[in-house]
Amino acid sequence: MSNKDFEDKETREVYSDSESVGDENKPHSETLEGKKPEGRRLIINKETGKITNAETGEEVSDIQVVTEDGSLGSVSAGGRIILCGANAYEMKYYFNPLFKKIPESIQKELHIISVLFTQEAGGVFTIEFEDDGTITMETTRDEDDITYDEISAGLLIGEVRRQRQDLFEALQMYYRAMILHEDVSAILSEDDE
Repeated sequence: MSNKDFEDKETREVYSDSESVGDENKPHSETLEGKKPEGRRLIINKETGKITNAETGEEVSDIQVVTEDGSLGSVSAGGRIILCGANAYEMKYYFNPLFKKIPESIQKELHIISVLFTQEAGGVFTIEFEDDGTITMETTRDEDDITYDEISAGLLIGEVRRQRQDLFEALQMYYRAMILHEDVSAILSEDDE
């Protein structure tokens, strides 16, 4: 079975996108117009970096953010910007609309990587950007998930990083050029050294 057949059959049937088509282009006008959005009050522990809901005391895994143009995106509890992820428990895939300008072929490849990871290891898998553009892959599990193997998941992350090294380097360059607005010639000259 080719990658195309696999993607069409497996990922689209098993994992649905968490947003409706067109939602990524819908501005969050209530936030931009200064209306107070409904939301949670959060407490951030500066030492541990953990974020908890002030009303319930539950730990928060990610935060939804609205950019100046009205796009809605996600930031992880660690403060990293989430690029994409898959959740084996809810059988959903998420791609951060803040990065909708990434070529569709790369978006599809990220979709396949994320879904295959959660199908093999279980749990929740995310690919995130650090502040400097470095790619980080995270995997977590529900507390009551006894089938999740943390060691296998860690080994699988290493394998994905080795096999997709060129993809991750290109995404890092994209982030530095498009998000951090670094000089592209400077980025390329670093790679030549």
